[in-house]
Amino acid sequence: METRFPTTPQPELLLVDDEVTNLQLLRQILAPHYRLRFARNGTEALQRVAESVPDLVVLDVMMPEMNGFEVARRIRSNPETRHLPILFCTALGDPIHETEGFTAGGVDYLTKPISPPVLLARVRTHLSLVARDELERTRLAIIQRLGRAAEYKDNETGRHVIRMSHFSRLIAEALGAPREWSEQLFAAAPMHDIGKIGIPDHILLKPGKLDADEWRVMRTHPEIGAAIIGEDPSSLLQMARRIALEHHEKWDGSGYPYGKQSETISIEARIVAVADVFDALTSARPYKPAWSIDRAVALLREESGRHFWPEAVTAFLDNLDAAQEIQNQWRDEVDVENPMEA
Repeated sequence: METRFPTTPQPELLLVDDEVTNLQLLRQILAPHYRLRFARNGTEALQRVAESVPDLVVLDVMMPEMNGFEVARRIRSNPETRHLPILFCTALGDPIHETEGFTAGGVDYLTKPISPPVLLARVRTHLSLVARDELERTRLAIIQRLGRAAEYKDNETGRHVIRMSHFSRLIAEALGAPREWSEQLFAAAPMHDIGKIGIPDHILLKPGKLDADEWRVMRTHPEIGAAIIGEDPSSLLQMARRIALEHHEKWDGSGYPYGKQSETISIEARIVAVADVFDALTSARPYKPAWSIDRAVALLREESGRHFWPEAVTAFLDNLDAAQEIQNQWRDEVDVENPMEA
């Protein structure tokens, strides 16, 4: 008997136009390739989207009561549908209207009469971009969860990586880093201790100081982490690898595994070092109680210019109130459903 595997459903499009003949034409062009739903006005279109979010909307502009631009604005204003691609298909060919369409949130603007090959090409292009974005979001989620998986080995809540990731972004923003770079740092920081997966539990979970041999094993976790992440063309994974490898390097060159110092340490690793140590100090671990905020701040100041990049310490301490809010929000005893999305 032949085994039947589930098939991936075709993408679903919502076609919105108040003219039946236009909907019929769109149906003839698109039905062989996609699943279709239809709406005759703006209110109905919003209802259809609320019932089930399609993969793409083909939207007319000139409709009674609510025009297509307003429909697009309302779709964009909803957090659950703000990424939904909207392709305008209208008789309005004036550049002013086209500009308004893009301002309202459209990803493309086609004028009637419709060219079937052009419409199909545009729809395919925007669906492929959606698929790429979804792949990137999935890869990001996997990275975040791997970071938490490593943290669960010696912190059953796994929330150290949540807090230190928020701290890292806070420092980067305070230092004036571009928003995109700060967000990438936030995404990559959870992987800093992924190498702990390779450290035996009797060392990692030891409720006391490590002896010389145990410490020698523990100090291998940055290189293990870099090996786990590997070489990849993704800038996100490249950043994660540098962080995993260098977050125990020190500004004065006394860190490990390579004894790098000052500017030879990547900026992201310098930032993560401050975020990681502060949260580790102020969190309870099997081998120590949590330090007070004042005691941890005093250590950061004392080690600025020795262990830590001075600018990163200053940036963090200048935003200590925000850091404490992060700590309160992601306390170890709080149940968190989607912590990395905040």
